[in-house]
Amino acid sequence: MAERITGHTELIGLMAYPIRHSSSPAMQNEAFAKLGYDYAYLAFEVGADEIEDAVKAIRTLKMRGSNVSMPNKTLVGKYLDELSPAAELCGAVNTIVNDNGHLTGHITDGIGFMSALKDNDIDVIGKKMTIVGAGGAATAIEIQAALDGVAEITIFNRKDEFWNRAVSTVEKINAKTSCHAVLYDLADLDKLKAEMDDSFIFVNATGVGMKPLESQSVVPDKSYFRPELIVIDVPYSPLETKMRSMAKEVGCKTMNGLGMMLFQGSAAFELWTGEPMPIEHMKEILHISYDD
Repeated sequence: MAERITGHTELIGLMAYPIRHSSSPAMQNEAFAKLGYDYAYLAFEVGADEIEDAVKAIRTLKMRGSNVSMPNKTLVGKYLDELSPAAELCGAVNTIVNDNGHLTGHITDGIGFMSALKDNDIDVIGKKMTIVGAGGAATAIEIQAALDGVAEITIFNRKDEFWNRAVSTVEKINAKTSCHAVLYDLADLDKLKAEMDDSFIFVNATGVGMKPLESQSVVPDKSYFRPELIVIDVPYSPLETKMRSMAKEVGCKTMNGLGMMLFQGSAAFELWTGEPMPIEHMKEILHISYDD
């Protein structure tokens, strides 16, 4: 890295809280070095009450852009100049591109999720997905899955501040895609089990399972799983979440969020550079394996 930093090096950020666990800086900096781009990518712990000032810093420091993660994805859009069609539809942003002071928000989470499934030989097209979550990443996954051809999506969420977002997501999916979506309260555990029993794939797209909630699971116990169910836990720190461990005990094929992280990062990398990330090289460097 020291050999690459010059007076011309441009900065790209990652703004979230917490964020020190992230693999994105190692991934993006390795990709920049591999392809010869004069960028440096750093993680900044930025919470919801600081994101407006952080966006001002992107302009002031003439940064090339930034990734955005929890809890800022659904908040940052109002401070930008423009949103991509997908970001506007999702109501969330995870990538900011700075073109001479004009800041555009994009969302690459859904693309990353669907690309990771395909890369791991999981074909969810025409099938049923049950997913927990209604935040920025969850919404992006739900909408992209519907656009790509998933036949049914059952969404579970608590009746918290994200509930109305989930209601809106269901309405958008049913109105603008051929997918059929429904929403249930996560407190209805009997319904959760019934929907999981009838699904091809189950996804936890919340922060439950990662620090500081690493001892928790959105699924109460392993009786909710059956061997044929594919189980995806979007958190990847720790690699082995409580939920994923339970699913493995039953014999489910499982994945963590590393593949999604890689492919959403690749989509962001291409937005900043105009060139795809060297995926296979990155898998080797970062030791990304779907068997983790």
